[in-house]
Amino acid sequence: MTLIKTLLFGRNNLLSGSIAMAIVLMIALGCTCGKDFNLGNASSDSNSSSNSVFGDDNSGDVDDVLIKTTIKATTARFANAISTEDFSSLYAETATEFRSRYSEEDLKNEFKDFIRQKRQLLPILAKTVSMDPEYTDGPTTRSEGTETVLSVSGKYATSPLPVTFKYEYVKRQSKWWLLRLEVYVK
Repeated sequence: MTLIKTLLFGRNNLLSGSIAMAIVLMIALGCTCGKDFNLGNASSDSNSSSNSVFGDDNSGDVDDVLIKTTIKATTARFANAISTEDFSSLYAETATEFRSRYSEEDLKNEFKDFIRQKRQLLPILAKTVSMDPEYTDGPTTRSEGTETVLSVSGKYATSPLPVTFKYEYVKRQSKWWLLRLEVYVK
């Protein structure tokens, strides 16, 4: 009993952050496994190069939930990569264009400061699971050839610092693949 109490309520931020991240991953990834995020069909049928994902009525019910779930899953995978220092799961969700430009090691090197400061950052990233992102740009879709690209920027109003992001996804075979990953905690 003392061991469990020490693990759950101890002063070790790395362990507490890892436990919180595990909970985040269970919730976020459990909500997205096997789902078909068919956001490409949610945009209007106009020939415009950029469309609101919500269409003209801006009802945002189901589409908004799917977008937020996709964003949360990406943020959770990112946080897990920082926690474990293993970017393979996140990298497996990237589009071929992303992989042709960056290796898994490049991705890890790009976020080496996050890894170095993970004791401070993981508790902040763990808070995102219980929050909805606030959009600063988008979500919007655009057509690139025959494919649909979803672009969204926003933030989580976490404290003491907000988590800001810019994600882009391309839809292929009924799945959204990550094209762009920018995450900041400042």
